[in-house]
Amino acid sequence: MNKSLNLRQVEAFKAVIELGTVSRAADALFVSQPAVSKLLSKLEEDTGLSLFDRVRGKLAPTSHGMRLYEEVDRVFTGLRQLEQAVDSIRRDEQRQLTVGVMPALSGSFVRRVTMNFIKAHPNVHVSIQTRGSQFLADWMVTRQIDVALVGSRVENPYIDREPLISSPLFCAMPMNHALTKKRVIRASDLDGVPFVSFATGSQTDELVQKAFDAVGARLNHVLDTVTAPTVCEFVAAGMGVSLIHPLFAEGTQGRIALRRFDPDIFFKFQLCRMRASRNARLVEAFMHEARVVAQEVSAELLHGQ
Repeated sequence: MNKSLNLRQVEAFKAVIELGTVSRAADALFVSQPAVSKLLSKLEEDTGLSLFDRVRGKLAPTSHGMRLYEEVDRVFTGLRQLEQAVDSIRRDEQRQLTVGVMPALSGSFVRRVTMNFIKAHPNVHVSIQTRGSQFLADWMVTRQIDVALVGSRVENPYIDREPLISSPLFCAMPMNHALTKKRVIRASDLDGVPFVSFATGSQTDELVQKAFDAVGARLNHVLDTVTAPTVCEFVAAGMGVSLIHPLFAEGTQGRIALRRFDPDIFFKFQLCRMRASRNARLVEAFMHEARVVAQEVSAELLHGQ
């Protein structure tokens, strides 16, 4: 192809394919039928491709014609998306929010926060991405996500962080476990007791192991997993006990018992967003809902413990 494609030729080609006839394409483009025919002939000449078979006065796209149409349609779809983005920027109003959440909070907690947010912003599309805290931090720096719920290990000068809620870990047990009679559980009480763990190397696993090592207690790992909802489900099913943040237990109320653990092991969550966020208004609204739900859930779970 020696010449650049002419946009008017491409528009005529696209109109004929989609509308079926030259006459309909001419009406849609507000030009004459001969003008459309001339544009198609020039497009074939410039591309060196046979785009239509001419049968009894009618045009039928060739295989080359359909392949070219697929590419043209893809480009025009991208242009429509670009137009929508420009319109959104012009109104200074983004209508999509991408939320990153660490696996520990990927259950009913983030569901509750998101549903409250959507109730207040019904026209916003929310996308939830679940990954480890460091992955989410990397995605935030590259602006693949707008706001994130992560652990305390994230440190990046380009990310604004605030504590979501700070609470010591609690001992989670099946409702009928013998240790539920105690008000405070110590590591020595759990020496050799079947224990449902978080994955080796995770922040929670390291904190728990350190507490047990400090008093010479033995952790009897019977199962480990990466998500807090899974840990809680296995505890509720009687597989063993575990040490969890109160927010982890949201969704298993009435099926597991929580008791304070001595010594205190603090696990902190953080709300994160990029400085000069592209979507600041919606990000702040989502963060507000997360703060509110975190306080409500903690109060609900700890009441009466």
